[in-house]
Amino acid sequence: MSKPITLRIATNKDLAALHKIQVAAFMPLLIKYNDLETNPANEPIEKLANRIAETYSDYYVIYYGQNMAGGIRVVTRENNRARISPIYIHPVFQGKGIAQEVFKQIEQKYNKTQQWELDTIKQEKRNCDFYEKLGYSKTGLEVEINSEMTIIRYLKRTEKSRDS
Repeated sequence: MSKPITLRIATNKDLAALHKIQVAAFMPLLIKYNDLETNPANEPIEKLANRIAETYSDYYVIYYGQNMAGGIRVVTRENNRARISPIYIHPVFQGKGIAQEVFKQIEQKYNKTQQWELDTIKQEKRNCDFYEKLGYSKTGLEVEINSEMTIIRYLKRTEKSRDS
């Protein structure tokens, strides 16, 4: 039986552990794409502290059983819109269905949200396929970071937005 996946609002007490997980999760991409200016593995811990303190977003610790496995930030916007930025799972816990369950729980928590938005790396087919499996569609917005890497935007409209 798999372990329960739970979310808890992050606090400053979580900073060091979350930062360590964020670095571990994004470091392979930093090495692959050398995107020093944009990669979360290269962000100082103060940036994470600022995100946790923001009043217009909620930052969660992701647990896999008793283990801190990752983090997710939900930025709420006007008109029942929200943005996921970032989401990450420690490499040790990847491939266990954690992210899929986290998205399900987040969508249930923010059940008034009609439109979800997130960005990912166009060249990371596995990530793109994952978001598309969850119902996200490419918007066409692309930002070239360097010759090896392009960030693309995804959007998901909920049933509520299609009904109105």
